[in-house]
Amino acid sequence: MITQQQRTKIQRSDSFLVGALLALTGGFLDAYSYLTRGGVFANAQTGNMVLLGLRLSEQRWSEAFHYLLPILAFAAGVLLAEWMKSIFQHKHLLHWRQIVIAIECALLFGIGFIPSGDWNPSVNIAISFICALQVESFRKMHGLNYTSTMCTGNLRSGTEQLFLAIHEKDGVHLQNALKYFSILFVFIAGAVAGFFSSDSFGVRAIWIPFAVLVLVFVLLWHNIASEADSVGIIEV
Repeated sequence: MITQQQRTKIQRSDSFLVGALLALTGGFLDAYSYLTRGGVFANAQTGNMVLLGLRLSEQRWSEAFHYLLPILAFAAGVLLAEWMKSIFQHKHLLHWRQIVIAIECALLFGIGFIPSGDWNPSVNIAISFICALQVESFRKMHGLNYTSTMCTGNLRSGTEQLFLAIHEKDGVHLQNALKYFSILFVFIAGAVAGFFSSDSFGVRAIWIPFAVLVLVFVLLWHNIASEADSVGIIEV
């Protein structure tokens, strides 16, 4: 029998449902920014850093600054998420992650009114900022580290868990691997949805992930308590 001390309190933000919805959004935004905002993948910054280095080596300063801006926006998103956590973590009216989602929703809704063209770099900077807020604020799924806007870490972790499941004949590692691969599948599904939606609705397709995040905002009203083998409370 599990004692009260062994009961682990897990917020809805740690659930697979929220993780899947956020991954769906992440895949959608990558496809959206690529198809409607100038062929850019705005979620992750590795490519921007490589291009920044190339432009600096070529002494093409204005183009280097163009790639620096989304990197700075991503960093600003991380800083804002951490600041909101420090200020609002113990407030009970709204969970601090709900405030993050509300900011994301407001930006996504506004982006839907911005036509494709000269404003695309600014939109991609805003998407980078949104993804930074999300990836910094939602880092756990059933106690597992994961990312909802990038795939490399999830692919590595899922494959590692699969190896441990086979090597140690451990069902828990197999379950973990399936969770990671499921998140990857949902991310790809989001990219597929982003392709067809962008083709049909253009820049206003971004209102679809806006609606998904509204649903996440609602889900975060509810906390779930689950029993786990570990002792204590998971900090979320």
